[in-house]
Amino acid sequence: VNNARQIGLALFEFETEYGTFPDDDTAEAVKTATDGQQASTGNTANDRLRQLILAGIAQSEAMFYAKTAFTKKPDNIFNTNTEALKAGELGFGMVVNSTGKGLSAAGNPSRPVVVAPFTEGLDGRFDTDFYDGKAVILKLDNSVTSQNIVKASGKVLTNGKELLATGADTVWGTDLTPQFAFPQKKQ
Repeated sequence: VNNARQIGLALFEFETEYGTFPDDDTAEAVKTATDGQQASTGNTANDRLRQLILAGIAQSEAMFYAKTAFTKKPDNIFNTNTEALKAGELGFGMVVNSTGKGLSAAGNPSRPVVVAPFTEGLDGRFDTDFYDGKAVILKLDNSVTSQNIVKASGKVLTNGKELLATGADTVWGTDLTPQFAFPQKKQ
């Protein structure tokens, strides 16, 4: 829970500096701002959250750790794009816009931003073997909640609907289609 809150604070600081949460466009802006330090582009949570380190906002990999079946403790070597948040050093998934653009703090404050623990298959199901069958969810208002995972499906429900469900009566509404950016599994 504490690590999720730290990620939230870093995301808000990043948005203040770069306009949105990390995406491919901000990767180029990070590269420019850091005199050529290449930031990650790509669709994994590692690619997105690595930008927080490369931009100098996160000073350690430790806050990105969440115990799962596919993570290991980060080695805290993050001086290059290839070393920062290597596969297996990130336990959180990130919710992103399906268009590839980064989310921002604007919108429903109950929208999930960062979540854990996913199953090793990374198919959008949560792993009930960790955290007493609960998912850790960081929301846009920087609150962190623990919500029950439905054991039969591995899904998390909010007000009777799946976490990423869209529609007029959901936290996402009808104007945004969210999806998970999964963390990379350790090799």
